[in-house]
Amino acid sequence: MASMRDIKRRKSSVQSTQQITKAMKLVSTVKLQRARADAERSKAYFECMYSTVHSILARTGSVDHKYLKEAESQKKAVIVITSNRGLAGGYNSNIVKMVKSQEGFDKDNVLIYAIGNKGKDALAKDGYEIKMDLWEVMEAPCYRDAMHLCDELLKAFAEGEIGEIYLAYTAFKNTVSHVPTLLKLLPVQAQELTEEEESKALMNFEAEEEEALNLLIPKYITSLIYGGLVEALASENGARMQAMDNATSNAEEMISDLTLKYNRARQGSITQELTEIIAGAEAIS
Repeated sequence: MASMRDIKRRKSSVQSTQQITKAMKLVSTVKLQRARADAERSKAYFECMYSTVHSILARTGSVDHKYLKEAESQKKAVIVITSNRGLAGGYNSNIVKMVKSQEGFDKDNVLIYAIGNKGKDALAKDGYEIKMDLWEVMEAPCYRDAMHLCDELLKAFAEGEIGEIYLAYTAFKNTVSHVPTLLKLLPVQAQELTEEEESKALMNFEAEEEEALNLLIPKYITSLIYGGLVEALASENGARMQAMDNATSNAEEMISDLTLKYNRARQGSITQELTEIIAGAEAIS
């Protein structure tokens, strides 16, 4: 059985840890509120851009365009969005597992465009090639960062270095729900419209499909990348807030358990001292 001194030291250590987890939870809560506001404010635009591009492609039918046809290269570019810091539960590991478990995502045909150190380190350790390391983007995501990355990817796609582009990020549903998501960005695949969707389609256009797609698709990809960044940031702070809340609750349970053990040990020590005193008094008498 641990001594009273050991139990007291352990309790003090847990209390110190609990103070840290409480502080981290408060910080994550404040960051989450700001990140969630950014994600909700931009969500409508990105959903509109997504539906617009797909409705245009569905209306045009078979269009011979460099961004729509399959490329000769078998290389897949995967934008992996994770965090630079840990202590966020399974937030980072879920993204890494999703990428590694995808059929056809072999180490020899996947190029990782890493946004966030945690995903980069985990995938590099498993033998994946890190094409670009953009860890600083997650410190303060902005539209310009997404635009720069989009330009690099489209250049590589046009030059035949890569044949497909994917985005792996954590979609933000609400404070407690964060869903690892994989989107295919290129080649863009048109989806068939239902009659209801056809009646609600946002636009019609005639001729010059190539010119329109040259303008729209880069904006479309940039929008999805930036949308992934802001949702991933909100998800990261939500996951960290939950993790720190759970850690604080676990620390509270450990403190209660250690307090009970300390009181039992103290009671046992007092009982032993009383027994020794009584025994000594009886021996003298």
